Amino acid sequence: MEERLFQTTRDIEFLYPHVHVWGWPIATYLFLGGLAAGILLFATLYYLKGKEDDMPFTVKIAPIFTFIIIVIGLLLLVYDLHHKLYVWQLFTTFRIKSPMSWGAWTLVAVSIFSLLWPLSYIDDIEKYLHERGWRRLDNITKFIRDLEHNWVIPRFIILTFRKYRTFFAYILLFLSIILGIYTGILLSAFNAHPLWNNPILGPLFLTSGVSTGSAFVMWLSNNKKERKLMSTIDMALIAIELFLIIHMIMGLQAGPEVYKQAANLFLGGEFTVWFWVLFVGMGLVLPFILEALELKGYHIPPALPALLVLIGGFIFRMIMVYAGQMSEYPF
Repeated sequence: MEERLFQTTRDIEFLYPHVHVWGWPIATYLFLGGLAAGILLFATLYYLKGKEDDMPFTVKIAPIFTFIIIVIGLLLLVYDLHHKLYVWQLFTTFRIKSPMSWGAWTLVAVSIFSLLWPLSYIDDIEKYLHERGWRRLDNITKFIRDLEHNWVIPRFIILTFRKYRTFFAYILLFLSIILGIYTGILLSAFNAHPLWNNPILGPLFLTSGVSTGSAFVMWLSNNKKERKLMSTIDMALIAIELFLIIHMIMGLQAGPEVYKQAANLFLGGEFTVWFWVLFVGMGLVLPFILEALELKGYHIPPALPALLVLIGGFIFRMIMVYAGQMSEYPF
């Protein structure tokens, strides 16, 4: 048998042996997509449960932010693209086997609905803002009222959405779930990276996104009953998230050598502290404890566990984007 020695000097930073194609813009885009999905999921779910008056911030006010969140996420996506002038082609074709195509069209539909949803509640939103003392936004609500009353097409669209809001709520609930799952499937579709090629990523990203949505409501709502309910829900979501994380690590450890190497990035590798201390410890376990203490009657500022969950969700996506690109098959 002839023995040959293969030698390479391709030790180039950010090129070989690890190709860093995606950075913080994509991680932020995935985080914002999950956050928007979580907010809209709760808004439509509790509307369909008939809780729009009991949970005004969840159903009527929080969705105001989703359109802005989605637009920022799309701008970051475009910023990261190399061929920015051709981004419009994503919206002229649809490929059923392409996660990017599914995501592009889902984002278009969700962005439209996320704009119409709060517009259909303009009267309630204005009343809520006045009760909070935010009268400086009266010019914006007045502009929307003029748009609705004086312009035929916007008036027709808003009135139609308001009339069939229940029907559109079911559609938006479904789209929000698809959006939350898509943020994980977008990564898991890349078979060349063992850490990403994992069926748990879709449910894990969905759970994390819904958790950040509940944290967002918990942070900004002034309704004690609403905050308490979201805190309880978030604790359950954190428990599910921890369950999925453990099974993701166990699944990687039980796989071939490349999957074990991917798991080792979190088990003694360079992402160990980021993953277990900053994400799991401070982003999941600590807010869970704080929320449990709050439910027991201890005075815990609602913003503290909420912000920890939001920061933890962002760190999680940063870790998965960077660590996933470092996990690879040898060649």
